[in-house]
Amino acid sequence: MRAIVAERAGDPEVLELRELPEPAPGPGELLVRTAATGVNFIETYQRSGAYRVGFPFTPGAEASGRVIAVGAGVAGFAVGDLITTAEARATYAEQFVVGADRAVRVPEGIAADTAAALPLQGLTAHYLSVSAAQPQPGDTVLVHAGAGGVGLLLTQLLVRRGVRVLTTASTPEKRALSRGAGADEVIDYGGFAERVRELTGGEGVAVVYDGVGKQTFDDSLRSLRVRGELVLFGAASGPVPPFDLQRLNAGGSLSVTRPSMGHFLRTPEEREARYRDLFDAIADGSLDVRIGARFPLAEAADAHTALKSRATTGKVILEP
Repeated sequence: MRAIVAERAGDPEVLELRELPEPAPGPGELLVRTAATGVNFIETYQRSGAYRVGFPFTPGAEASGRVIAVGAGVAGFAVGDLITTAEARATYAEQFVVGADRAVRVPEGIAADTAAALPLQGLTAHYLSVSAAQPQPGDTVLVHAGAGGVGLLLTQLLVRRGVRVLTTASTPEKRALSRGAGADEVIDYGGFAERVRELTGGEGVAVVYDGVGKQTFDDSLRSLRVRGELVLFGAASGPVPPFDLQRLNAGGSLSVTRPSMGHFLRTPEEREARYRDLFDAIADGSLDVRIGARFPLAEAADAHTALKSRATTGKVILEP
């Protein structure tokens, strides 16, 4: 079996294609032949040494593929099922193992590459839109990085629920993509707080979804209406420094939350419900999962370089 292996932490070039023994499923697990693998920022941090992992290391947690073996005690899955997951291990490979309780069957009509591109960003967009905050129909929200993978999906899910979405994006191409996802207005990062006030008649937005972090945090707070919520779900520009909580009072009894996906997938039922909503949205045409770049498995290093450059939009995937 071919797989990507990093023998040590370092630049993308440490990702090398190797021959490894085929894995075997343990009790409660599925062995899956990979159809496509999602590439995510966390893997660039693991590969570089910013996040500690054991080496040699095969990255990857997100992928789709066909079940080729079922471990003892597994119910509800059979050989040949197309599954997807964001909670596997070592998915930069031609085969991977995943706990059956962390995988879902993909409905007929959804392609394997779409199924691989959906889980991490789709589940994130889902819990952000309906759980981490609950904007109501008619509310206005701000989504940073509107042309990113999460931004495009989050915008569509919010618009589907009748929420008016403003986004930020840095280039004309990205602004066009964000508008295509349903954004009512797409604005530059420079002076965005003032522009948000203009677009809301001075009131501010009900929610800011901020995956950028350090560079946008202060103005994200300034963009909120009284009793608004800032949902900080990432730190693409770096972590937010400590700040005085009294600023939340001065800004209008504001709230800040820092969610992460694992806390919104606490039971198999919750996981199934979120995936079901996403699959339904794809099926009814209200959710388009954009694959912005594809790389062969052997070119995983190039995929990491492209992702870190922030030149990509939507999802980056590897295909064996």
